Amino acid sequence: MLKGILAISGKPGLFKMITNAKNSIIVESLIDGKRTPAYATSKISSLEDISIFTVDGDTKLADVFVNIFEKSLDVNPKKASSKELKDAFGQALPDYDDERVYVSDIKKVFAWYNLLKEKEVISADAIEAYKKGEDEENAEENTEENED
Repeated sequence: MLKGILAISGKPGLFKMITNAKNSIIVESLIDGKRTPAYATSKISSLEDISIFTVDGDTKLADVFVNIFEKSLDVNPKKASSKELKDAFGQALPDYDDERVYVSDIKKVFAWYNLLKEKEVISADAIEAYKKGEDEENAEENTEENED
């Protein structure tokens, strides 16, 4: 679901990785569709690799997005108060670590979610496919553990 979706420090919005260039990667903005190079000097994060701190570990960002989608949480991070953001995020991830997850992080999660939903990266079909993939991964892990 989030494969190839990137956040680049200092640039607004999210980007889709298009291809590798000689000393950069070519990315396309999900906001306006413009393609630009992103260099190794930029801090680039794949949404697939981001996790949110919980009281007893962490949870993948994709799982948080699934929870937001399934609970139909409609939050505008630009207009919502800190309390509203924390309450909504608490519904999506009840055991998040409120000492290490800041309001600015929560705003970013909802902003990213809204953009991905608007661009139909997050949809009912994408959620279903993601969950099937997760189920297959868990089944493989359980099979491997049983073989040991």
